[in-house]
Amino acid sequence: MKRAIVLAALVGLASSPLVAGGKGLLSGEYVEARTAEVFTGGCIMGSEAETVGKQAVLAWKVTHGSFNGVALDGLSIVAAVAGDRNLGLQEIGGAKANVRSAMFVDGRANPAQQMALVAMANELSNGMVGTIVQVTPSPIQFADQGQSIHVAASQVALDVKKEMSHDPTCGAMQWFHPFSSVEQATMGVADQHAFSGAALGTKWSDPNKRSAFFGTFTY
Repeated sequence: MKRAIVLAALVGLASSPLVAGGKGLLSGEYVEARTAEVFTGGCIMGSEAETVGKQAVLAWKVTHGSFNGVALDGLSIVAAVAGDRNLGLQEIGGAKANVRSAMFVDGRANPAQQMALVAMANELSNGMVGTIVQVTPSPIQFADQGQSIHVAASQVALDVKKEMSHDPTCGAMQWFHPFSSVEQATMGVADQHAFSGAALGTKWSDPNKRSAFFGTFTY
């Protein structure tokens, strides 16, 4: 019963005002991948803009700091998000997507830390997480493995290769920017990008695509 009350409070954050954590109080790592390429040629972008890119996985790992006065050192949160249109369409002149998200909070976090993690993700993503329909405590792996970043949580698998190659003759260019506030954001290749849960009414597996961003954040 107590756990159900805590999770209801976390989901309620989606419609409640959030208190900012304060500049310079938080630092960590961030990675995302979406179901559309972020670096590609115009013809591919044109074909993807209205048909794909409706889903993404966003993940944060706090290296040090606090949010809303709650210490979050070493804790992580992962968001699986799904919209009714390409999540980045507004960046290229389209309408903003209506987004729903399933959140996976670090299983080591206490209730106050879980609430702070959800609020942090909403704040750093500028509300990209949209309407939060599920919050699940989960063991989370977030590991920088040198040449790649590995993230795993319940129903989520993400592996991003830091190196990205392309054919310069295809006219490829960067079309989008990260969903979250990131310092020195770098594009990468999602070798694995999957969500297998039922909460969003959609599941996906979209590997081997130039669809990822990674970097560090401070807040």
